[in-house]
Amino acid sequence: MATDPKPRRLRGHNATATCCIASAATPSLVATAAEDGCVCWFDMRCKEVMDIMEVGKEAVTSLCFKPGNENVVYVSSGKEVKSFDVRMGSSCSWKVVDCFEYNKEEINQIACSSKASFLAAADDGGDIKIVDIRQQRIYKTLRADTGHTSICSSVQFLPWRPWEVITGGLDSKLVMWDFSKGRPNKIINFGLSDVNNGGEQCFNPAFVHAITVPEIDMLGKSDKVCVVARGDGAVDVINIEAELDSVRSKGSTKPRKGSQSRSKDTDSEIQDQNGRNRLHLDYSSGGHTAAVSCVAFSLFGERGRFIISGGNDKLLKVWDWTRDLDAEQTSGSCDLLHLNINHNKKVNWLCTTPADTENLVVCDTTKVVKVYSVA
Repeated sequence: MATDPKPRRLRGHNATATCCIASAATPSLVATAAEDGCVCWFDMRCKEVMDIMEVGKEAVTSLCFKPGNENVVYVSSGKEVKSFDVRMGSSCSWKVVDCFEYNKEEINQIACSSKASFLAAADDGGDIKIVDIRQQRIYKTLRADTGHTSICSSVQFLPWRPWEVITGGLDSKLVMWDFSKGRPNKIINFGLSDVNNGGEQCFNPAFVHAITVPEIDMLGKSDKVCVVARGDGAVDVINIEAELDSVRSKGSTKPRKGSQSRSKDTDSEIQDQNGRNRLHLDYSSGGHTAAVSCVAFSLFGERGRFIISGGNDKLLKVWDWTRDLDAEQTSGSCDLLHLNINHNKKVNWLCTTPADTENLVVCDTTKVVKVYSVA
């Protein structure tokens, strides 16, 4: 179903909006960030912006709440990650609680582990810095020479695997890391033609622009998956446990001194496991016709039931992906498209809220943030 609804507009930024997050504890609370170096706080029950937090002169690239304590928010800008306590701030003064300056290149995304023990920061150099929050020190650097060979665009902790993170990059790779050891468990290369379920669907390479994983309370109703927003317009749902099982079943226990020989092994595993482990949503399923820039699970209604994707084709797609969980084959994926929204602007980022209405927040190439109601 295609719709062209008129969204609510949130005003407060002076430059292009870059990212947004929604509170799980307070359904009406939304934070947005922009190239103006500010974070705007909105209470969806009110008309105007609630507060504006000035982070710095550089664009804010990523936001995340501290799990278990949403009074603390982490903000990345340039090569820094700053934390703020929202109880200590006001329009007059926002005091930085902590500042981490471990990345050598601009940070693209940050994420906090489910128990708030570690913070991950992925940067333009392909490195991922893992910070021990409690000890206030660098814990590990996941280096580009064993994982990504280009910009690392995205990072997420796996809530059901406390010592593992998953990252995506503009080298078209999805890397599953054991960050306690600082090495990959598996590398999936979407740049291989055999991985693309019949070939590329548009001229853009299959860069990984964004990833998301389900929250821990969603796992009872879904597989342990990672959703990938790809530069060629596809959205892939990857069964993480099945992918890792394929590594273990091959007896891959030899020392990993380099990534080249291991990459060959993982590439062949992709071909062997592709049909069984992955749901591929592309233009033939009613999907995007240009690069997908962001993906998120729905926090409204039955949590995790929908995957929402936004792209450079100025469209928002709502996928009822759980309908595929009981199917033995993915050939019916064209029936998974629940809603198609014409947004009219290229999408930079999106998030969902737990509310019944005004539950899809979208940052695009303008300074005005839009909010839709999805049911």
